[in-house]
Amino acid sequence: MSTTQPIKDRSSLDTFKNYYLVQKPNPRNYTLIVFGLNTALRISDILQMTWNDVYNERAASMRGHLEVREGKTGKTNIIALNDTLCSALLVYKDHAFSGCAYDACRCLFPSCKRKELPLSRYQAFRIIKEAAAFAGLPTHVSPHSLRKTFGYHAWKQGIPPALLMDIYNHSSYKITKRYLCIEQDERDEVYRNIIL
Repeated sequence: MSTTQPIKDRSSLDTFKNYYLVQKPNPRNYTLIVFGLNTALRISDILQMTWNDVYNERAASMRGHLEVREGKTGKTNIIALNDTLCSALLVYKDHAFSGCAYDACRCLFPSCKRKELPLSRYQAFRIIKEAAAFAGLPTHVSPHSLRKTFGYHAWKQGIPPALLMDIYNHSSYKITKRYLCIEQDERDEVYRNIIL
């Protein structure tokens, strides 16, 4: 199967997620991965974010929710920012604005070459592929894997697929089911663990 896959193994996921934190420190790249894993947004929507979307300058704190008008569907999605993501964003904010004034309109994930422009989708792909290669993940990991990984782990923790369908703004359960990448080994686990 050559479609984008979620990262199912928790140990591999931790290695992947922490690559830009430990092995090759880069606050922007680390936060990009954490952001994708914890919001389940498409990479195109993530790359359009500004600091104003996540940080409340008046309150000097991270926002509690992120409001996104999804590019693909045109639907508005409201996402709670969890503690892991807020912590990563605060550390990244200190790094991003060290030596310069805070700018709410600045791209959250700017290009290295042109700071006024967001990171390109291609560069985001390269960032994720590098971390995936380090973690020994299959070649089918891409920015969309972050979105699928969120759903897979939510489903494994017992979140109903209907709620995931709503979170993803999918038009059908069939699409959400495909996102979860449920394979025979997960089906086998159900049969082995349900003892009546």
